[in-house]
Amino acid sequence: MVLYTSPFPNSFLSVLHSFSWGLIFPCYWLADRLVGSFVPTTYEKRQRADDPCYFHALCIIITTPIYLALLVASLPFALIGFLLWSPLQSARRPYIYSRLKDKNHANGATLLTEWKAAGSGKSFCFGSANVCLLPDSLARFNNVFNTQARAKEIGRRIRNGASRPQIKIYIDSPTNTSISAASFSSLVSPQAGDNRTVNAGIKRTTSMEYKGDNCGSNNGEENREEKGGSGEPHEGEENTCIVRINGEENGHMSDTETDTANGQARASGPAEPAPEGDAEVSKTPNHKQKEGDSGSLDSCSASRESLVKVRVGDGAVDQSTVNNKLLYKASIMKKTSVRKKKHTDETFDHEISAFFPANLDFLCLQEVFDKRAAEKLKEQLHHYFEYIVYDVGVYSCHGCCSFKFVNSGLLFASRYPVMDAAYHCYPNGRGMDSLASKGALFLKVQVGSTPQDQRIVGYISCTHLQAIAGDTTVRCEQLDMLQDWLSEFRKSTSSSSTANPEELVAFDVLCGDLNFDNCSSEDKLEQQHSLFTHYKDPCRVGPGEDKPWAIGTLLDPEGLYDEEVCTPDNLQKVLESEEGRKGYLVYPTSKNHGSSQKGRKASLKGNGRRIDYMLYTEEGLYLEWKVEVEEFSFITQLAGLTDHLPVAMRLMVSTGEDDP
Repeated sequence: MVLYTSPFPNSFLSVLHSFSWGLIFPCYWLADRLVGSFVPTTYEKRQRADDPCYFHALCIIITTPIYLALLVASLPFALIGFLLWSPLQSARRPYIYSRLKDKNHANGATLLTEWKAAGSGKSFCFGSANVCLLPDSLARFNNVFNTQARAKEIGRRIRNGASRPQIKIYIDSPTNTSISAASFSSLVSPQAGDNRTVNAGIKRTTSMEYKGDNCGSNNGEENREEKGGSGEPHEGEENTCIVRINGEENGHMSDTETDTANGQARASGPAEPAPEGDAEVSKTPNHKQKEGDSGSLDSCSASRESLVKVRVGDGAVDQSTVNNKLLYKASIMKKTSVRKKKHTDETFDHEISAFFPANLDFLCLQEVFDKRAAEKLKEQLHHYFEYIVYDVGVYSCHGCCSFKFVNSGLLFASRYPVMDAAYHCYPNGRGMDSLASKGALFLKVQVGSTPQDQRIVGYISCTHLQAIAGDTTVRCEQLDMLQDWLSEFRKSTSSSSTANPEELVAFDVLCGDLNFDNCSSEDKLEQQHSLFTHYKDPCRVGPGEDKPWAIGTLLDPEGLYDEEVCTPDNLQKVLESEEGRKGYLVYPTSKNHGSSQKGRKASLKGNGRRIDYMLYTEEGLYLEWKVEVEEFSFITQLAGLTDHLPVAMRLMVSTGEDDP
């Protein structure tokens, strides 16, 4: 299948489209500004209340007549542009495929050689987020604004989180079973490839795993060093350092023990400079970095509640090493005792993290509706992801029953080469949703090859369902269509036969904003859909019941700019407590209580509405391989930038064979 690198088949149509959009854009921009000036966010309301010199009403009185006059003047040009633009959409392709042109940062082909099927397997990390990049006037109805600046900041935070070194700290404690521990630690990063164990054989341990420094770009050859030591780590985890530190019976470490451990750790050298333009600070208030804000990795301050602090002992490390030491913040994950878990079959880690997972392989985004914002987001993501599919969808009356003003809002980014892609539009959208070409994006990626030159591939699907509450029938119909399209895409892109397989399928993942949760009584039909018999939800026990550690992903828009949750670190701390979740997450609606979220905190049950899903299946995969969830995360790194919590899942694909 040919991947479309431009929206039109020839340059003449592209030029004509640009000309027509140039005639439409002034009218569109003026209308957006005019409507947006009458829809203030809660941040702007507070700013007016706090600043007596904030003459917002005067600004509106002055600018409104100007906007109206310019809008009327631009209407004739917009009409001409629309008459040219609309018929051109019949020739428009359903997506744009972008590949990083900078060969210095491109290494998708190199990643394919990291995993050999003869090894024990490899893990893959998937992320999904609804980023609410609507035209600014529409985004304000969700209490977010300045779409262009938010798009750039969202891209920067995602790549900063994904490109950081992977450092995990596990606290193995039979007496502690909370969702996650404190937010961060300041850690001295060990040297890549330095794999050693210190003070082994103790009752309780803290482990740190470091997987190389790939800041600002894809992982390069320089980040994959030769394995050292007698203990061979998993394939694909060459740059792993494990440090075991003595812990007393109560779980605390003494200064002597931490200093001893630090003597065994080595710094990895100075960090790479950030990509050009990273020093720019966004002027929008929801992007300001406060003290302790972990949304940016440039912040040097750690959480005051850090559970483990590793300090350099006097004389334990030579001066050259001290001068080169790096401080990295790491999420704390608690690996609780099996006998303390409510569900004894739970075998994977779960956390509320202030960062996107390190070494994120695939990213699926929803509500990237604004074209200019999509370009800014793509530029930022290309610092880490080599392959991006964006501007997905159809416009005008082409391909769907009703007129479409905006695209599907779907965006896909990958570190691995994309082999095939397909898009389908849901024809049954209603209300405001019918104005967008909501649908599903299907992708096939190559993640490796066998010694016999068989391709190892994976399937990823991203979707966004009908949003209007009460449209249960519409969403169920869309789920039916989604299953049919999934099956068709697998069949049309498969080049293998059972007798002579040319490809080995490693995983099949479905993610997106499904706009229903697993606890609301109004969503019973969706909860019992047959999709969940084919795909597994790591957060779900069964229809109507989530696992105790799963939390809602829909934030209360009114509280986005509260000081308690306006930074990733603060939002993480709030969501770790039940009372905090009741104050800042949207909960299933109840007919017995009023509409005020904070006024009925005592009556709320569960952990909020979880409408963003990450599903996987074991059907249709290579029979001799096993797929297991290794880690699931709810992410707060986009605090103040969107009204959804991103989610991430790491899958381990095990071949069942020993390392060669």
